[in-house]
Amino acid sequence: MHILLEESDAESAGELAVGLRRQGHGVDHVSTGQAALGAYRSADLVILDLDPPDLNGLALCREIRAAGDTPMIAITGRRTEQGRVLALRAGSDDCMEKPLGFRELLARIEAVMRRARRRAGRRERIDCGPLRIDRARREVSVADRAVELTVKEFDLLQLLASQPGSVVFRQEIMARVWGDTWNSRSRTVDTHVSSLRRKLGPDSWITTVRGVGLRFDRAPAEPAPGRTGRTGRTDVIGFGR
Repeated sequence: MHILLEESDAESAGELAVGLRRQGHGVDHVSTGQAALGAYRSADLVILDLDPPDLNGLALCREIRAAGDTPMIAITGRRTEQGRVLALRAGSDDCMEKPLGFRELLARIEAVMRRARRRAGRRERIDCGPLRIDRARREVSVADRAVELTVKEFDLLQLLASQPGSVVFRQEIMARVWGDTWNSRSRTVDTHVSSLRRKLGPDSWITTVRGVGLRFDRAPAEPAPGRTGRTGRTDVIGFGR
């Protein structure tokens, strides 16, 4: 496995890299957040220090997560629950505090990669009735009709469809698709959902939970005759109705 290690402390990074290589892993070490942004796409796993010298560590974590599903373990020197919670909310798959226990790190690497392999196996293709989403090829079809989507439309659709029946918070959508957690009131999400509904057809796969986020339904419901927006529940509204 190929690991990218972002750590500004050369001595700590050197010891960690030696240990990981002894376990049979390839290791690339970078000392800045900017270098990590240029190198993470070729890695199977990223170990990310949340205190790089040049960037905000949480913003760096969010940017990597917004671009894809690369497994990521965050390392923090802040020994508080809040620090760990912020790292997980920023998109890391796990978070450890310094100083690191090497055997624990190896165990966490194994756990993170095990979950990542299961996700990849389950979600390479998503079938929901006539709707088919091929994540590997980034292709979408409805009833065997190819649907042309923009990059962001596809990213939004596959994010929602990978968690059917679950509400995805608007903050997470902005972070994962647009790399922006500070603009949750933007109409960008609404605009893209409306465009998706037009392109996918009349079935209502995507609904919004008022004031919270979006939900993808495997069995889309037809609108009631004569109704243009509500589904019969006061807290759920369909986009584009």
